[in-house]
Amino acid sequence: MKPQIRMAGGYGFALVVVATLVVVATLAVAGTIRPATAAEGGKAPPKQDWSFNGALGTYDKAALQRGLQVYREVCSACHSLKRVAFRNLEALGYSPEQVKSLSAEYEITDGPNDEGDFFERVGLPSDRFPAPFANDNAARAANNGALPPDLSLITKARAGGADYLHALLTGYREAPAGHEVPDGLYYNEYYASQQLAMAPPLTEGQVEYADGTPSSVEQMSSDVTQFLAWAAEPELEARKQMGFKVLLFLFVLSVVMFFATRRVWSRVE
Repeated sequence: MKPQIRMAGGYGFALVVVATLVVVATLAVAGTIRPATAAEGGKAPPKQDWSFNGALGTYDKAALQRGLQVYREVCSACHSLKRVAFRNLEALGYSPEQVKSLSAEYEITDGPNDEGDFFERVGLPSDRFPAPFANDNAARAANNGALPPDLSLITKARAGGADYLHALLTGYREAPAGHEVPDGLYYNEYYASQQLAMAPPLTEGQVEYADGTPSSVEQMSSDVTQFLAWAAEPELEARKQMGFKVLLFLFVLSVVMFFATRRVWSRVE
């Protein structure tokens, strides 16, 4: 009876390996999945069918490029993107020459020089997107006391992630009867307090897309949300690819261990 118990233990170990395989595959390939949840007091955002969702999801580079255009022409007037360097934009499908040309459109404050002074120079691919304001106090003064958040990690910093951001951009409505909105605030059903200091940032036809795509509010909201999702997690595709490699390795390993265990314990009489 004892050899049989040992054999069962050997098979049990192989089953543990397989169970571990399932867990690792779920975490490595699918990654962290944030369900759409409502901010306290706000309406739950509708779940969107993003191209980057799921184990096989990837970024839509055309949408990312349009989203970059929306950020540059609209969002960058108030919001910084301080964790993204111009050279990172090659991942969106731009050539090094295009990135160099784009970065040169910006003036970067650098220094101090040999005289101890700061100076302005043309942007380089290694530079990060410059902030629209010199400091937080200047940002608050220009926005009625509200500090526009940096957008580098916004989809990871807000419950609901990309779904929430898209809903927020498209969620401006007339306040329902009996709901008083103070001057300088705007009713948004997805915001926690439903009263937002940011005016509706997008209007129909506001951006003339380089690829000719019609620039509806819905389209611009979707594109800029996808761009900011990439900014927050540019390694997403590489992580999923690595996850599949780990999955394949663990599968082969589990098969080898199963048959090796079976062969070893088959000799026990």
